Parts: sequence; C-alpha cells; structure tokens
Amino acid sequence: MKKLITIIGISILLYSCSNGGDKKAQLEKLKKQEAELSEKIKALEKELALENKSGDSAKQKTVAITELVLKPFKHYIDIQGRVDATENINISPKMQGIVTKINVKEGDVVKTGQVLAEMDDQLIKQSIEEVKNSLSLANTVYEKQKNLWEQKIGSEVQYLTAKNQKEGLDKRKATLEEQLDMTKIKSPINGTVDLVSLRIGQGAMPGLPSIRVVNLSKLKAKADVAEAYSSKIKKGNDVVLVFPDLNKEIRSSISFVGTVIDQLNRTFTIEVPLDSGIPDYHPNMITVLRVIDYQSETSMVVPINVIQNSEEGKYLFIAAETNGKIIAKKQMVTIGLTYNGETEIIGGLNKGDKIITSGYQDLNEGELLKF
Repeated sequence: MKKLITIIGISILLYSCSNGGDKKAQLEKLKKQEAELSEKIKALEKELALENKSGDSAKQKTVAITELVLKPFKHYIDIQGRVDATENINISPKMQGIVTKINVKEGDVVKTGQVLAEMDDQLIKQSIEEVKNSLSLANTVYEKQKNLWEQKIGSEVQYLTAKNQKEGLDKRKATLEEQLDMTKIKSPINGTVDLVSLRIGQGAMPGLPSIRVVNLSKLKAKADVAEAYSSKIKKGNDVVLVFPDLNKEIRSSISFVGTVIDQLNRTFTIEVPLDSGIPDYHPNMITVLRVIDYQSETSMVVPINVIQNSEEGKYLFIAAETNGKIIAKKQMVTIGLTYNGETEIIGGLNKGDKIITSGYQDLNEGELLKF
C-alpha cells in the first residue's frame, strides 16, 4: 500500500511538471483522483483484514445440525385419572339389626343373590309362626263358609268375613317373610369381596356400608376434564393410558364423554374401557390419560429448546451457505402447538433447512460454523 501511494505521488508530480497549462486546475483534479483512490484503498484494506481475520484469527463455532423433514405430529392433553370398576358396590343392610353371622371374607368370589351376612331374625320368625297358626284356622273357616255359601246356606257377610280374614293373614305372612329376607345381606352382583366392615354382634343399619363387592371383569379408566376442552374431546378420540406404578402404557379410545359440566369444579367426565384379563389393574389406581386433540401427518417439528425469544419474535438458528462458507443465520419462525419437548413450526422454515440443535446458545448471526 505504501508503494502504491508513493507511485501515485510521483505520478502527480511528473504530470504537473510535464504540463505547462493551468496548474491549479490540474492539481485539483489530481487531488480528487487521490481521494477516490484513498477510498478504494481503505475498502480493500478492510476486506483484506476481514479475510485475514476469518482465515487466521477467527474461530469456527462447532455446532450440531438436523435437517428439517416432514413428519407426523400429535398433540395430547394430559389428564390425571383413576381406575374404576363399573360394578363397585358398597352393600348395606335393608333393615336395622344385630349381625349374627358373616358368611364371607375379603377375597371371596361371590355370585348374585348370595347371602353375605345375616342379622337377628328370631322375632320375625316367631311372628311368622303365629301368623301360620292363625292362617291355618282362617283357611279352615273360609273353606267351610265357602262351601255353605255355594249351597246357599248361611249369609254372604259370614262368607266375606272369612275370606277377608284369610286374605289378610296371607298378606301378613308375605310381609313377614319379606322382612325375614331383609335380615340377610345379599350380593347384588357377581364379583369379589373387597372389604368386610361388619362384626358379629355389631349393630347394622340401612345406609351404612357393610361389605364392598367389586366386579374386576368390568374395569375402566375415569377422569375429570376441564371445561375448556369440552369442544375438543369427543367419544371415540384416541387416548394413551399411562400407568406410572406399572411402568406401562396402552392405547385405546374414549367410550364415554359426560354431557354435564360439574358446577363446583367446572369439569366433565370421560371414561375408557380396560382389558378385564389383566390382573395388575386395581380400582382407584392412578393413571394418566393422554387424549389426542390435534394431529398432522406432515409437520415441520423442531426441539422446543432451540427456539429463542427476541423483541421481533421467536427465532432459531439455521446453517446457511454464503460465498462458499457455512455461517449461522438467524431465522424468525411462527410456532404452533408444543408437546413432549417438540414444537410444530407453521411458518418461517422450509423442508431441508439445517436446524442448529446444539451449540446455538452463544451463537451470533454470521459466525462461521463447523459440524
């Protein structure tokens, strides 16, 4: 550069000496040319300095990249639920009394109508015997009055009185027998005895749970869903059931969606049937229901951690080629839904873009890259 400036100066001097014209005009012209050359020299020096810096002193940033491809994307709503039995019944006695016999224990398999426990029934049995004796006499009187009446002997009042007394005792006997049956606590379903809270000699009364019977062949997953999702969750939607305690997940579909919103917690109920042949499921076991509310078969999906925020909006870095060099390029994007660490990109990227997925934290736009 110094030699170039010297040559320019000598040229100006020789030119001024070889011309005897207007020296002042010539000088101005040469100074103008000198200024233009100086600007060009500065520009060249700047470019050379950048090239030297890039080639010698500047360090390339090591990053990892992933080429953007189209792939399926699903968004789930995670809802905590529980395993429930369709037939899970707390049985209580139909009448008040003292427990005299318990016929089952926890774990016993029972059938519909099987007597699980019995209460004191002596008074009722005595009453039935008294009614039977009275009924025997009433039947005899009725039959005789009936025969006489058919023979046109005796009065109609006598016949009707005997008939009424006999029918009244029949009804009284039936009522007592029904009360006798009520002293027995019976299972209304087929199932397994899960809890026996009765004790012999203990008083029992209607409304107080005594024995719980569960039908483990009819299980379901049940959850309460926030009102905000009422338009997205429908019967038949795919769902993934996750059982944290079993380290297991299964795929199924929603069999029931409640139509009424609970006024207290603003939720509605959904249910998913479970395979009854798996013994690991237990009523009230915790499960997580992952319900699909959005899915796309061809989406641009990136890890959520590569997306950064700025005043202009959300952006990420991609690797771009410029003048034969691979540099970092800041790319503004529009995002969609996010699930399980992945975000759908709905604007700003194209298939085949090279997304920087590692080493982007301290990256600046324009930095040279290696990977």
